[in-house]
Amino acid sequence: MAKTPSDKLYRLIRSLSPAEKRYFRLFTRQKTDGTSKYQVLFEAIAGMDRFDEEALKRKVYKNRPPEGKKYSELKAYLYELVLKSLQSFDEHQSIDGRLNHLLQSVAVLYKRGHYDDCRDIIYKAGKLARQYERYAHLLEIIHWEKQLAYTRMDVDFLHKRLDHLLFEEDRAIDQLRNVARYRKAFFQVYTAIKREAQQRGFDRKSHLQSIVSQEYFSDPDLAGSHKARILFYRTLNLYYYAVLEYQQFYDTGKKLIALFESQPHFLRENISDYIAALSNLILSCGLLQKYDEVRLCLQKLRELTPITEDDRRKIHRQYYTNQLALCYYTGEFEEARREMERCLEESAQFDPHDYETASFYFQFCTICFGCEDYDGALNYLNEWLNQPRSVEREDLQSLARVLSLILHFEMGNTVLLESLLRSATRFLQKKNRLYDLERRFIHFISELLRQSNAREQMEVFQKMKVDLQEVAKAPGVKALLQTFDLEAWLDAKISGRTFAAVVREKRQRETEKSN
Repeated sequence: MAKTPSDKLYRLIRSLSPAEKRYFRLFTRQKTDGTSKYQVLFEAIAGMDRFDEEALKRKVYKNRPPEGKKYSELKAYLYELVLKSLQSFDEHQSIDGRLNHLLQSVAVLYKRGHYDDCRDIIYKAGKLARQYERYAHLLEIIHWEKQLAYTRMDVDFLHKRLDHLLFEEDRAIDQLRNVARYRKAFFQVYTAIKREAQQRGFDRKSHLQSIVSQEYFSDPDLAGSHKARILFYRTLNLYYYAVLEYQQFYDTGKKLIALFESQPHFLRENISDYIAALSNLILSCGLLQKYDEVRLCLQKLRELTPITEDDRRKIHRQYYTNQLALCYYTGEFEEARREMERCLEESAQFDPHDYETASFYFQFCTICFGCEDYDGALNYLNEWLNQPRSVEREDLQSLARVLSLILHFEMGNTVLLESLLRSATRFLQKKNRLYDLERRFIHFISELLRQSNAREQMEVFQKMKVDLQEVAKAPGVKALLQTFDLEAWLDAKISGRTFAAVVREKRQRETEKSN
């Protein structure tokens, strides 16, 4: 069986920024006049919107078939050359690249006996490593300082500086351990949350409390560096979200953003974690109905200048995820529909291999629902359900089944609903997710189907609303229902108004109450 052509090279070249492509052309121009086969292949891929192996071969070999493994060897050579070009590019663009370059220069000069030049570069590298808290690099710099003094038999230098160097070495090791401790805690909390965003059916609160109740979370001053303090607040921020303590979620989010912005030189190097922190602050503001703050944070997020391609994707994803959520919470579904169209337009700029669509499909579904476009809502829900399964957001799998039943009810698919009820029950039982909310809702739909007139159906709607108010007291259910406002839908059916109108009125009342 013939092997499927690999698109690895295509994806790498297509992911390059305009500056990186320009740098590659300059990087290789010194080697040839620009007409070599690897340069022709590079330009062909850079200008190609869809991967087509045969078209690339025709472009490079002028419609003549390549001999043997020539083409695969050409691709491998170009892939390695692009990587070398990016490494050279990063030496000028990133702190780690600059430090690696400086330390390599020290090694080269040391080998050739240029010790004074070594010392100049070591000083420059040390200043950079301390400013950006690059403690691993700092250990190597301290090693070179000691090695250089030893090689030159500079006993006077060692006598004056050795104690200080040993102190700095111990401190750097301590800082690495300190950061590693907070990083471990952060990923433990992060993993628990990504597995199930809302706590239902099992007690994970005690597990999370055991992480953040450790002594090193008792005081932010125990975090010995800027990076450690960032991890300190990021971990607590996620913890408060997980245990539904929204005021503390908001407070730690504000402190985290202030901490990031207090050291802007770190943000010039890496904004990925800042994007995540801004997104969480937006979420906390939304949960507390601080919609003006949501809009300010969204503007700040939109105005960020990405450093990497991943940053560009994250800014796009977080901006639209939160902008669409804001429109949903405030009942502005027509505005949400326009934002959705803009989101889809912009998403065409990204490589589909790397672009995350699953989370948007669920939001698109609820937006279409609010616009009473039930066909569109069902299409997006099915797209979401057809995504590859993962442990991420398992709680939404249950809500998706509930939403599917509502959509088919709205579309009048009563015959299909009986089959869907059995299917949803089997799925939830198999996944051990037939909680009280899901069980009561399935029973509610079954009752609706048995009623022969509107008056009897209205009684069932009213009973389900009373049941929902009781069920919503359970851990995680109220927060889960913010993804789709089931209570607003029941109110709409009881009052004869649109779902969008009920959501708008409900949010207005909540905002007035909070003010």
